[in-house]
Amino acid sequence: MHRRTRLRALLLVALIPTGAVAAEATPRQALGDAWWTGPLLAPSPATLPRGHMLVEPYVFDIRPRARIDRDGNRAGVPHDDDWGSLTYILYGLTDEVTVGAVPHFGYRRAADGGHSSAIGVGDLTVQAQYRLRAYRPGSWAPALGLVLQESLPIGRYDKLEGRPGDGFGGGAYATTLGLYSQTYFWTPNGRILRTRLDLSYTVSADAKPRGESVYGTPSGFRGRASPGDGVNADLAFEYSATRNWVLALDLALQRDWATRVSGTVGGTAFSRNSGPSRAYVVAPAVEYNFNANLGVIVGARIVAGGRNVTTSLAPVIAVNYVR
Repeated sequence: MHRRTRLRALLLVALIPTGAVAAEATPRQALGDAWWTGPLLAPSPATLPRGHMLVEPYVFDIRPRARIDRDGNRAGVPHDDDWGSLTYILYGLTDEVTVGAVPHFGYRRAADGGHSSAIGVGDLTVQAQYRLRAYRPGSWAPALGLVLQESLPIGRYDKLEGRPGDGFGGGAYATTLGLYSQTYFWTPNGRILRTRLDLSYTVSADAKPRGESVYGTPSGFRGRASPGDGVNADLAFEYSATRNWVLALDLALQRDWATRVSGTVGGTAFSRNSGPSRAYVVAPAVEYNFNANLGVIVGARIVAGGRNVTTSLAPVIAVNYVR
């Protein structure tokens, strides 16, 4: 191109209003324009502001589909219904620390007629969360939170003679340490994709079941059950389709080490080893947010595969309210 021609072209570009150039770019959705409830499985690393409270009840029905053994072979299982609920009740102690509890309840209807005698109380989870880092727009670093949970064994788990459906506890204290993270991406159409990666590790004390128990012990058993450690990784996505509507998806891996049971039944030695297990979990969901403080999410938690695990489909509905 001739030098004079190039100069004319540069002058023409320079004279174009900057607003006209910006108008050609897709506008990015503002963070304040997006409302969320959070995905089904991955909790937030963010803490509540001091004096604020979150209440989030979940209701679900776990329906087993198949049993996968250690070699990957599938076998059919009875089509039971395991209804349950859990409710996050959290309070902002300070801007950096949130504390709370998660009560559990359940009712089981077994295909063989072994129903629960009534709605049962599960183990109670108490937790404390510390904000390591808040999200800052423009920064590459995600929000980070450190979470400590303790499971208190208040649910019934042994002496279930004739009523196996009444076992909703584990009989052992369990401690979970989690590291949660969250960040934001903008898709080519300018909408926000909120992403979480949560990692957690659980260690349990021993339980001392008597008689029939959730550990598969028979009547007359006396001894000890040692639940194996567990690790969980959850990668979650939320796409802000509109200010009110959000599409969510969790992809999780749960790895549990073997649970060992040893003791006696009528003077005869009894032992059991569950072996390690691995589960692949998918949880698609749709959120509708009435405003920034109230939303509902509907979806399903699907154990799609793994080893030494029971696959299942669990429809879930939850309401998230912050004040």
